[in-house]
Amino acid sequence: MTNHYALVTGGTGGIGRAIALGLEAAGYRVMVTGKTDSEVSAFDAPSRKIKAEVLDVSSGAEVRNLVKRLNRLEVLVNGAGMIERNNQEFDTNRFATVIDVNLTGTMRMCVACRPLLAKSRGCILNVASMLSFFGSGFAPAYSASKGGVVQLTKSLAIAWAPNGIRVNAIAPGWIETAMTRPLIADEARSKAIVERTPMKRWGKPEDVVGAAVFLCSAAASFITGAVLPVDGGYSCA
Repeated sequence: MTNHYALVTGGTGGIGRAIALGLEAAGYRVMVTGKTDSEVSAFDAPSRKIKAEVLDVSSGAEVRNLVKRLNRLEVLVNGAGMIERNNQEFDTNRFATVIDVNLTGTMRMCVACRPLLAKSRGCILNVASMLSFFGSGFAPAYSASKGGVVQLTKSLAIAWAPNGIRVNAIAPGWIETAMTRPLIADEARSKAIVERTPMKRWGKPEDVVGAAVFLCSAAASFITGAVLPVDGGYSCA
């Protein structure tokens, strides 16, 4: 699979980084993206088969410019995302920013990469969330955007199946990342999360990798439009 290529947005850290490393271990050459120069420069690539580039998925021009440099692509993973805490998402401007990155940014990437993926009969993996299924009184934009990612996944799966493009999503639960660090530091909140989770622990980014690599593999060749929770059982408790 040395001539197969994957692109992972938001791949310089957290869940995206773990997925990128999993795809590299599966034999892919991988490009990861981070929003800023500092994110990219801090990325420690463990292999020459992984390189990092700056990309703001809220910029259509940046998305188009990056994708047009690619000669081929088998896998697109949309992992770029953001959340605003301390009730900031109730501000309509901040709400719109979160939607633009998490949902519209995912669509920008899918549309830009469609020709390459149709040529390779490749696949898209979107990173949704357990908040795709639950409301959030603290993060309405994040929750709304991730709910939208699920419906976008299903819609593109239908629309692009004739092109041979599969479109699936994973829905991680409470995973230890920089984004969830404030919750981990809140002892009462973290305890409530663990008690609600049947597997009685926080997940780690590495826990998401197996599901992600599977959905991108030939083993999932008849799976499209699926959303796979990776949440330690949280969503069924």
